Amino acid sequence: MDWVRQRAGSLLGLGLIGGLVWTTVVTLSMPNWYDPSEDCARKVGVDNAHPRTSWFPPSASCVSGDEVRQYMSTTRSVILSVVGVLLLILIATGLILTVRRLTGDPGPLRTGDDLKRRRRSHLMFGALDMGVAFAVVTFLNVVAIVFGDLPGAILFIVTTLVGLSAFGTLLDRHMGPLPSTALDSRRRGTVAAVATYAIVFTATALAGQLPFFRFWAVPLSAVAYAAITATQWSRATRRAVVDRVGPTEDGEEHL
Repeated sequence: MDWVRQRAGSLLGLGLIGGLVWTTVVTLSMPNWYDPSEDCARKVGVDNAHPRTSWFPPSASCVSGDEVRQYMSTTRSVILSVVGVLLLILIATGLILTVRRLTGDPGPLRTGDDLKRRRRSHLMFGALDMGVAFAVVTFLNVVAIVFGDLPGAILFIVTTLVGLSAFGTLLDRHMGPLPSTALDSRRRGTVAAVATYAIVFTATALAGQLPFFRFWAVPLSAVAYAAITATQWSRATRRAVVDRVGPTEDGEEHL
């Protein structure tokens, strides 16, 4: 079980990627969205039909008047249903174990010097890296929605949050505030990534451009991440100062 907990991120990543593949396969197993009648006529020989689809269990049929013909075979529907349940279990297990890591063993305390240079690098290069990450997210956002429909969009949001959190944790470990533990980096990285995504998502919604991100999300994400990490650095600096302060006999603090 310890090995499973240590590999929580890998389990979750495997489940989410598998889920995105699953939504793509289900979408491609249904009549295409831009001309379903032609698909129905070509595959099952029903003219002027409209599709009747379901995501769980995955199924698709073509309806024309009182005539109903299966578009997706029963065998494929059963296989996709079983695979979908297994992926859902894997994703749920990975999420639970990953969240538990945010309250786990903090690990050894890391220290360092030249914190001003480290902070400058985090605010500049960290923000640039997060902007590049959001450029990729903006492109893949369109692909996920087109090929995965609503379930694909939901899975993509979860995948994006998990991926950005891992990326934010990596940036924090390499450039974040010190002294710090691995648990501190996981928490700060997760908060910075999720908050940055929330800002971009909210701005896109207020602009009336959901569900697709626009490329102005790239500079917005970089600025938002820099502002959030600057706040984290300020809090970490204040906490480090407080840790060096001890109470005197009369209750006052001294360095």
